[in-house]
Amino acid sequence: MRDRLLKIGAALSALSTGSLWIAGFGLVAMTAIVAFQIYMRFIVNSSPPWTEAASIMIMSWFIFLGAAVGVRENFHMGFDVLLYVLPPGAKPWLRATSDLAIFAFAAGMVFYGGELAMRGWTVRIPVVGLPQTFTYLPIVISGVLMCLFSLERILLRLAGENVDDVETDAAMTAD
Repeated sequence: MRDRLLKIGAALSALSTGSLWIAGFGLVAMTAIVAFQIYMRFIVNSSPPWTEAASIMIMSWFIFLGAAVGVRENFHMGFDVLLYVLPPGAKPWLRATSDLAIFAFAAGMVFYGGELAMRGWTVRIPVVGLPQTFTYLPIVISGVLMCLFSLERILLRLAGENVDDVETDAAMTAD
């Protein structure tokens, strides 16, 4: 089982890297759109109507994809303050609880974000012309990725793999 988990982990690593690249490209694209909007508004004195809606939509995509990558890379929110006061034996339990909480939250993102996305299919964003679903789709995709990445961490932990940051733990327990 451990070998299979490591092979799946390699695929999830590629998925995480791809998501990070898409998020990075989105950041660059949003920056270019905002710069174009500023140029058009203040230099040409004719601001295109689509730039604000497009930049906000792109921003939601790269934020949610980046958050999903943060779950896999262990840069997400957790119970870090408690790690300072707990004995070393309790830290894996707290981190497992954190992974379970992230999984539950991400499942909620998939479910409720999916409802929003389905409701928005018939509504068009006026200046962009796309269905409003494209505004809510990053919530669903990010939720699916977060579920996969947190489930990977849970299963690797159950298989005995060290998925926690050993250097951080050492710094937290040093007096």
